[in-house]
Amino acid sequence: MAPQQYGGPPEYQGRGGQPRGMPPQQPMGVSPEFAGRRRGGGSMAGGRGGGPISGGPSRPPIPELHQATQAQYQAMVSPQPVPSGKPAESSSQASYVPQPREPSAGQVAQQFHQLSVQAEGAPSQVIQPIPPSSKSMRFPLRPGKGSTGTRCIVKANHFFAELPDKDLHQYDVSITPEVTSRGVNRAVMAQLVKLYRESLLGRRLPAYDGRKSLYTAGPLPFTSREFSVTLVDEDDGTGAPRRERPFRVVIKLAARADLHHLELFLQGKQADAPQEALQVLDIVLRELPTTRYSPVGRSFYSPDLGRRQPLGEGLESWRGFYQSIRPTQMGLSLNIDMSSTAFIEPLPVIDFVTQLLNRDVLSRPLSDADRIKIKKALRGVKVEVTHRGNMRRKYRISGLTSQATRELTFPVDDRGTMKSVVQYFQETYGFVIQHTQWPCLQVGNQQRPNYLPMEVCKIVEGQRYSKRLNEKQITALLKVTCQRPRDRELDIMQTVHHNAYHEDPYAKEFGIKISEKLAQVEARILPPPWLKYHDTGREKDCLPQVGQWNMMNKKMVNGGTVNNWICINFSRNVQESIARGFCHELAQMCQISGMVFNPEPVLPPFSARPDQVERALKTRYHDAMTKLQPQGRELDLLIVILPDNNGSLYGDLKRICETDLGLVSQCCLTKHVFKMSKQYLANVALKINVKVGGRNTVLVDALSRRIPLVSDRPTIIFGADVTHPHPGEDSSPSIAAVVASQDWPEITKYAGLVSAQAHRQELIQDLFKVWQDPVRGMVSGGMIKELLISFRRATGQKPQRIIFYRDGVSEGQFYQVLLYELDAIRKACASLEPNYQPPVTFVVVQKRHHTRLFANNHADRHAVDRSGNILPGTVVDSKICHPTEFDFYLCSHAGIQGTSRPAHYHVLWDENKFTADGLQSLTNNLCYTYARCTRSVSIVPPAYYAHLAAFRARFYMEPETSDSGSMTSGAVAGRGGAGAGAGAGSGGRSTRISGVNAAVRPLPALKDNVKRVMFYC
Repeated sequence: MAPQQYGGPPEYQGRGGQPRGMPPQQPMGVSPEFAGRRRGGGSMAGGRGGGPISGGPSRPPIPELHQATQAQYQAMVSPQPVPSGKPAESSSQASYVPQPREPSAGQVAQQFHQLSVQAEGAPSQVIQPIPPSSKSMRFPLRPGKGSTGTRCIVKANHFFAELPDKDLHQYDVSITPEVTSRGVNRAVMAQLVKLYRESLLGRRLPAYDGRKSLYTAGPLPFTSREFSVTLVDEDDGTGAPRRERPFRVVIKLAARADLHHLELFLQGKQADAPQEALQVLDIVLRELPTTRYSPVGRSFYSPDLGRRQPLGEGLESWRGFYQSIRPTQMGLSLNIDMSSTAFIEPLPVIDFVTQLLNRDVLSRPLSDADRIKIKKALRGVKVEVTHRGNMRRKYRISGLTSQATRELTFPVDDRGTMKSVVQYFQETYGFVIQHTQWPCLQVGNQQRPNYLPMEVCKIVEGQRYSKRLNEKQITALLKVTCQRPRDRELDIMQTVHHNAYHEDPYAKEFGIKISEKLAQVEARILPPPWLKYHDTGREKDCLPQVGQWNMMNKKMVNGGTVNNWICINFSRNVQESIARGFCHELAQMCQISGMVFNPEPVLPPFSARPDQVERALKTRYHDAMTKLQPQGRELDLLIVILPDNNGSLYGDLKRICETDLGLVSQCCLTKHVFKMSKQYLANVALKINVKVGGRNTVLVDALSRRIPLVSDRPTIIFGADVTHPHPGEDSSPSIAAVVASQDWPEITKYAGLVSAQAHRQELIQDLFKVWQDPVRGMVSGGMIKELLISFRRATGQKPQRIIFYRDGVSEGQFYQVLLYELDAIRKACASLEPNYQPPVTFVVVQKRHHTRLFANNHADRHAVDRSGNILPGTVVDSKICHPTEFDFYLCSHAGIQGTSRPAHYHVLWDENKFTADGLQSLTNNLCYTYARCTRSVSIVPPAYYAHLAAFRARFYMEPETSDSGSMTSGAVAGRGGAGAGAGAGSGGRSTRISGVNAAVRPLPALKDNVKRVMFYC
């Protein structure tokens, strides 16, 4: 057979021939590694990590993307028998070849070629990131509303807002001298309005954004004017003259904000949301609460909105509310929700430190770890001084001094005369410093540091704590925020009354009226799907009730096999006999549930110390393999018993097993080993089964091929997510994970891949990559390509449809993510075979929104589940949804505690032409196929699995610093840090990566046998 110029795995070769624009000597496209053996590198990061590859000619602008219709697609991808003239061996290579295209499909393909920018073109064509030109794309329109399911009414925390008929004007504001603080800007503007509203401002009450823009309802009596304003510090009670600060303010007409376009948009007559108009209304409605409360993002907090609760370590929770104005089908709506967040307690700094370190701090000197912890907690915090009577000057902490207070001196004059801090405080303020052995707080800038003893400082009230909370604090905060639906609804109603929008002078001025009633919305409750179990069980299929069911009398539809397994015990409290008994019970449960599970381990349970995890794992693995290898057998599973509080042990263990040994493992905590409840064992069995390649259950409709747009032709479903490091970790990389279904028609098994990328980069960089290989020239690869090939291997078919569920994208990033990632999907397909472009549906899944749905009547037992929440399967696609686009809210799970948060699905691209019912039912039904429990879950499983895989991959990075600031191991901070040794001497902070495209150290590669199964479950 002729050599394959396309370099693709044989299974992806159509008749294709020589790709367009390709020099014959340079095979491009699929590198052999995707057809079998993998080349070194990270699990995905074949060549480089991080950002897009640049350096070639810049790419042509994106053409208009048109959503191709189904008919045009059939012309391109309809299966067709292989022509009889071909040699026999090649007929197995492709299940179909593209037909000769009709002109209409040819034009579509032409646009694809333009879009994928000759992905199969000359190697010199280097892929550049897509310019985020939003105007060239339109999100699909709503294909009508769904009708499946039982109709009902629910209430939503949206309040109808009447659009004003005022003439809105926008003015540019410049304040000199310029200040960065919005608070100061607001104070200047408030003073200006107070002085000049009646005269120079023509009685208008303007709304101000705290920066550069001012809005009025109707014009001001000038187009440009300069004002002088003086801010005077509050009286400090010392009788000394108060500090005065003069400001010059120039207000200049910028534009008229147009509400007419907003009206057209709300009526569905215009496609683009007029962001400016919405922003104005948002600022107007924020003006009053901003003066009353502490604003944080889109929320407002105050100690008066509910009682404060201590969270420990010097933090407390404040209650508040979220407020945002949104365009919906019912017109404008104000979305209001309750919220709580952590604030720093306004304590004297000494008391704060006592709480932070959780001991009597004066009894023994501070250790290095203590200092790092204090420094981390206090950096950026505002304090006021208490040693000058009523004069409470405020400072921001920049760090701690390395010396004790008694050793500190500073120059008091230009001649360089030095004076000690202790002496200075004694002479100047008559203040005797008690804790001279403690460091001072450093305030102000590093060039001219200012030293303040901790005992003269008190933390200023109203500062949100934005760093990472520890487990205890999270638990305490959740306890405060967790409210039953009826309580939450009452609180929301009270907040709306309390905010008294009808009396708000700004809302009045601008003519905005807010309803005080929750929106009543039509909803439907979708029926649960029938689930298939094995025919040898007493119950062969099952219809879940209120989002849940159990494994009693059922056997897994495809039980996996565990012939060879071992157990390692890292818990001191678990004796060998207990470990053995537990493993025996677990093996038995796996058998009862339908697995083939050898009751005897390869070797007896082995006890090891947590600090020797690597040695224990490798030794025991080696011992087991020594026994198994001569018989040609593999080790199928490792069972691990862990202490309840195991620090970094879990993560280290997973890293070693999955990236080093190529072994799937099941961890069990000591408390469960002792309790050994049947329910627990049954749940663990579900996890073990999918880790060894089994299936727990399958949708009956999938087997009988009754799922629209999935069952009729091979379909692959992707899930993708990016998890970012916690706030405060300013250098560790973000981690992208992509999973894809590997079975069709069942769609329950998902293979997963992970990749590290630049810090806080939301676009998934490794979906498609091209790099220069020294031997083979230009090579392409990436996550999508690898998963398409493994689907083909697993099913023997090429996907003829792609459904891509993308988690974790906020509205502001829709266009960018779609442009970049859809393009990567297209290129990955084209790199497998010329003209291979299966139709794509791209759906964003959002959980981080503030829409809550409540039963219309909380007392109606048939309308709520046991937790008082709306029933699983409740879908809403009218009234509170987007005026024209294809989105819906779906509450697919039964609540357990608190108020359920429905998932929001927004379709950004749809070449498969789903109906509303089709996509809503598919999404709801998939929620019943989640492998780890017998419950329907709150977001679609592929997105959930991607989240789990990304979370798991965090453990693959080299150990980060621990909470106390001391190193958890000799390794440097952060596998994403810049080079080895980066964080070691810098007080436990890993070094910052400069620039977005700084190389990110790739994650260690997942072993091939691990990649193929649901190891992340």
